[in-house]
Amino acid sequence: MKTTLEDTLRSSIRTIPDYPKPGILFRDITTLLGDARAFRRAIDELVHPYAGLKVDKIAGIEARGFILGGAIAHQLSAGFIPIRKKGKLPHETVRVAYSLEYGLDEMEMHKDAVKPGEKVILVDDLIATGGTAEGAVKLLSHMGADILAACFVIDLPDLGGRKKLEALGVTVRTLIAFEGH
Repeated sequence: MKTTLEDTLRSSIRTIPDYPKPGILFRDITTLLGDARAFRRAIDELVHPYAGLKVDKIAGIEARGFILGGAIAHQLSAGFIPIRKKGKLPHETVRVAYSLEYGLDEMEMHKDAVKPGEKVILVDDLIATGGTAEGAVKLLSHMGADILAACFVIDLPDLGGRKKLEALGVTVRTLIAFEGH
């Protein structure tokens, strides 16, 4: 019997209650990454809509977006852009502030990471409130990137992140949704 993509992903994602604070159900993809079949299926599914298209760069958000984004970039023969927390990149950077649940933070990328007009796909493990992804979209847009899509393994739809990105004109692709957070 062949298992569906959703069955494969659901069974490979660990849920940790009350992390990082009481009432939160943390969706941990490290178990998916450690399951060769689930990891391969997730990457193949994220790559599929863009296979054969001209994609210049994959932008991955620190840290799990690096793992997923690196694999996707390889499959699409695209370059990779690391988007990191402030102060982690060694060369000249551009920076944007973004909203977190309790305050602000900043992320940055190298100033020369993307050229105006390059076609970019943004990747991370999960879209929740969308603050981090929205910041990354604004950073890439500021540098002139043509953002083809934002891709995530997990969507937490009741937190509204997808809608936030779609309001910016970004196509959002997710593989599985979990209700509750």
